[in-house]
Amino acid sequence: MLARVANNLFWMGRYIERSEHIARYLNVNYFSSLDAPNELSQSRQFVLRSFLFMIGEPENDPETILDEEKVLFSIGLDPDSYYSIINNIKAARENANGARDLISTELYEAINKCYHFVLNYSPEHFVKKGLYDYTMNVMERTAILRGKIRGTLLHDEVYSIIMLGVNIERATQIIRIINSKYHDALLAQGSYGDKMGNSFEWSTLLKCAESYDMMRRFYRKTPNIICTLEFLVLNGTCPRSVMNSLNQVSKHLHALDLDKNPKKNSSAFLAGKLRSEIEFMNVEDIEQDVKLFIQRILEQLYSISKRMEEEFFKY
Repeated sequence: MLARVANNLFWMGRYIERSEHIARYLNVNYFSSLDAPNELSQSRQFVLRSFLFMIGEPENDPETILDEEKVLFSIGLDPDSYYSIINNIKAARENANGARDLISTELYEAINKCYHFVLNYSPEHFVKKGLYDYTMNVMERTAILRGKIRGTLLHDEVYSIIMLGVNIERATQIIRIINSKYHDALLAQGSYGDKMGNSFEWSTLLKCAESYDMMRRFYRKTPNIICTLEFLVLNGTCPRSVMNSLNQVSKHLHALDLDKNPKKNSSAFLAGKLRSEIEFMNVEDIEQDVKLFIQRILEQLYSISKRMEEEFFKY
């Protein structure tokens, strides 16, 4: 396989996963604010600032009044915003075009349908009353794409490269969402006991990761900072957790590189090192300095991704 084609497959997986997480973040935060227990979490300005913080374009001036329609358009349908959903899906399609002979017709057609849906969606309708419809369609269509990846491709090196992209991106997005909701929880604290630990934002965080029901079944209690971070970072049985994503990354790296003793600083070595570190970590270690933990994990995920590109995709 050409390195250029492998790079297309890897980034196709990443862009599909990124689109889904941004769409769900918009959907969950916007509509959860309607049921929020405190005035700040209900504030539309608070929600809009959370959107911008999550995508990496925070508004730091507290006096600035954000325009809701402009913020929604920039994240959802703005072709000039590098972080917009439409640009992520467009990039996924372009990468699929570059590896067309290696992916199934069913997967390619599903990507095209998703692309034409966002391309033809009315911006005027989206910013006024189409947020729920648009984000739900993106989430459902990206779920279909993952199903097509698993169900219509041979589970060989092509599948492993795509799933490397999917899982590296999933771990990255979950950490970014934790970072954003931790920031929100610092501002909108709960009303009883440990106000930070009992913030409504932890429930919202779990819903952003599509893990609320799983967490409630696992712990059988109301979400707080401890059980939420433990579930989304350390619990390998949660399919959205950082631990689970790293397990999948290690599995697919071993499928591509059969060397049982990976060289120091190889992508398999770096992924295994981070995986082992998280496997034997306690949630109290994370809680001591959440910001530092988030920064360190993001840097390590970036190093793994960069090393993968050097090993497998450099051309």
